[in-house]
Amino acid sequence: MTVLQSASNKRLVSLDAYRGITMFLLVAESARLYGAFEGLFPEVSGWQMFFTQFTHHPWNGLRFWDLIQPFFMFIVGVAMPFSLNKRLEKQGDRRKVTLHILKRCLLLFLFGTGLHCIRSGVLVFELWNVLTQLSFTILLTYFLINHSLKTQFTVSIGLLILTELMYRLYDPSAPFVKGENFGSFIDLILMGKLSGGGWVAINCLPTAAHTLWGAMCGKILLSKSAYSLKIKYLVIAGLIGLVLGYGLDWLGVTPIIKRICTSSFVLASGGWSILVLAFFYWLIDVKRYNEWPFMFIVVGMNSIFIYLFANLLGHNWLYDAVHVFNYGFLEPLSIPENVLALLNGIFTLAIMWYLCYFLFKKKLFFRI
Repeated sequence: MTVLQSASNKRLVSLDAYRGITMFLLVAESARLYGAFEGLFPEVSGWQMFFTQFTHHPWNGLRFWDLIQPFFMFIVGVAMPFSLNKRLEKQGDRRKVTLHILKRCLLLFLFGTGLHCIRSGVLVFELWNVLTQLSFTILLTYFLINHSLKTQFTVSIGLLILTELMYRLYDPSAPFVKGENFGSFIDLILMGKLSGGGWVAINCLPTAAHTLWGAMCGKILLSKSAYSLKIKYLVIAGLIGLVLGYGLDWLGVTPIIKRICTSSFVLASGGWSILVLAFFYWLIDVKRYNEWPFMFIVVGMNSIFIYLFANLLGHNWLYDAVHVFNYGFLEPLSIPENVLALLNGIFTLAIMWYLCYFLFKKKLFFRI
């Protein structure tokens, strides 16, 4: 019996909360909220250091914000055994499900590349967007979804080893130099240019491990094992990922670099992703503290929609529209600039949240 056929239809509130919080953090960034908070007390060094965690590390290192994309890729993987089972039971034909996945991946690819065009104001071909990466990782995970955990794990580790070898064989003396590595070399071939931040398109290969590991965790959560045993498996796997990832970096073997998804980064961020899932599963689905995540769940229920809206309209148009009224009414009251900027971010975030809430109440969910 296949995994898709044997899975139950129950819904994990913990997974909805995990997805919702991740998307809420992304939307808050589009509302420019973290920069506004950072500017609230510019003279306090500890305050500045804390909000530095809401920016990507420039190269070798790991900040909190570097975990958001792995969280997103991982969550998609966790949801796949649940969602594919429901779709298979509804349609009753594996071929139709396969066509749906192919269509979904194509749309994700088009959305991802299209975002770069809109931001640039001209037609460009750039493959650095998370949706573009996700179109590959979902497809790979789907075709492995009914294989054993052992096979899925072997493929994921194989992808990390392949990535490691490509970078090291390209330049054995300095494999991970920004803009001069194997990933940058491939970008010049594919797109004829490099990312200003050092991002590379072949990140889709190592980060596919995040989605595969998510699907593996989804299988575990769907199993008939006891709650305590499921959590034990997740915690052990997460801790192993942390030890291996940080160990490779601290020993000087492979540096943790999010921008090129080194194997140490994938292992460390994957470890954090699994541990966060274990915590939410224990707190919400086992201990039944399941009412507090509602404000986040309504955001996660329309994750692709709010991601596109925040990137296309929220970050600029909506923020600027709020600025007109926020500053127009409050600036004459001699409110400090840093407070006005913070309020502008809060109001922008609140509007985007309410849009998600409105769609949730109307039971309008944008799926692809």
